[in-house]
This record gives sequence, structure tokens and C-alpha cells, in this order.
Amino acid sequence: MLISWIIFFFILGAILGSFINMLSDRLPAKKSIITPGSGCDVCGKRLGIADLIPIFSYIFLKGRCRYCGAGIPQRALWVEIATACLFGLFWVMLGPSVELGISLLYLCVFITLFVIDLEKGLILNVIIYPFMVLALLLSPLYLQGDGLLANLSSSFFGGLTGFGLFLLIYIASRGGMGEGDIKMAGFIGLVCGFPNIFVAIFAGIVLGGLAAAGLMLSGKRRKGQTIPFGPFLAVGAVTAMLFGSQIMEWYLALA
Repeated sequence: MLISWIIFFFILGAILGSFINMLSDRLPAKKSIITPGSGCDVCGKRLGIADLIPIFSYIFLKGRCRYCGAGIPQRALWVEIATACLFGLFWVMLGPSVELGISLLYLCVFITLFVIDLEKGLILNVIIYPFMVLALLLSPLYLQGDGLLANLSSSFFGGLTGFGLFLLIYIASRGGMGEGDIKMAGFIGLVCGFPNIFVAIFAGIVLGGLAAAGLMLSGKRRKGQTIPFGPFLAVGAVTAMLFGSQIMEWYLALA
């Protein structure tokens, strides 16, 4: 039964990963997410069901449009695989619960933010603001606050901490950090709560530093060039959701 549910959530994640790909293309361009239906960006041909099966269509079509042979971005495949795997992992950790459903919703938001900021350098208000409000409204559901998500007080102080820390960094760096990162840190704090917001931020900083060092060593970035920080914050947020409590307990035990 466990394997069956993991497969179910893997498939659900792959389907929603396909939806995330569509959002990542259309939201930055301010296009409707309802109409028109999916089509090839090169030839404009409307795609059929066989062209839209998550993961498998990309593999069977060898990453190319069936009609004109244009290449399909590899991002489409990797987002579907990553979302599918994370859905299965969240199911294993949470099982059937209200918290699972809401956690998966936040996961989809973080993946969408990851992709858009990585590709466009944008953290869209149309995503951040509604989900900041939603995170606060939903936080009273977690009265115990011992799961993946934060209860009301933890959510409030987590959001305040994330927003405040990044606002101070923004002021100290004289705009060296994007305003979107400040709002995203606030949103992550609302979701992960206090003190898990520190896990998310620390993980994001470490991953961002490693990525920047790797890009500089490879010659793909020069000193002084910036890279989007939102993707690393998104990974940090998912890390904090899954393992924040364990990491904090481990850290406090060492202190």
C-alpha cells in the first residue's frame, strides 16, 4: 500500500510539475494561464495529449517538438522529475493529513519561484503577496507547531525575522540585494516559522556561495557579477520544511 501511494504522489507531482513549467513561462510574460492551450513556442502547433504526458513525452520525443523538431528546454523535464520525487518524499514524511496538502501547495510555489528567478531574475509579486497572506491565514491550523509547518506565533515571528534580516542586508548593501529577496525571505519565514527560518536562510547562503564559487572557477561568472539568490532561498525553504526541526536540534545539541 505504501508503494502504491508513493507512485500516486510521484505521478501527481509530475503532473503538477508540468503545470509549474507552464506558470514559469506565462507568469513572467503576463500571459493568461488558462488560454490558449499548450503549443510549441517555435511552430505554434497546438500540442496533443500524447505530447503532454509528464516526463514520458519528453523522453519519447527525445526533447524535440513532434511537428517541427525544435528543441524543448531541458528544464521542462527536470522540473517534472524534481516535483514528482519531492511529492513522494513529502508523502513518506507526512502521510495522509491536511498538513500534507498545504505543504505540497507551498512546495509548488517554491519550485515556481525557483524556476522564474533562475531564468528571469524575477520574484513576482503576483505569487509572493497572495501566498504570504495565505500562509498567515492557514497557520492557526497547526496548533502544536511540531510538524513541517509553523503555527501562528511561529509563523508571525518567522516572517518578521526573515523580512527584517533581509531588509537590513538590503539597506547595508545599498541595494546590493533585490527587493524580491526581502519579500521571499518573509514568505519563507511565514511558512517555516521561527527558528526554522534560520535553517532556510543558512542553507540558501551556503548553496548560493558554493554555486557562485563554482561559476567563478569555471569562468561562467566574473567577480562582481551577481546571480539570482531566490533559487537558493527556495531550496533552503524546502530543506527547512523537511528537516528544519532535526537540524535545529542537532545544532543546539552541539552548542
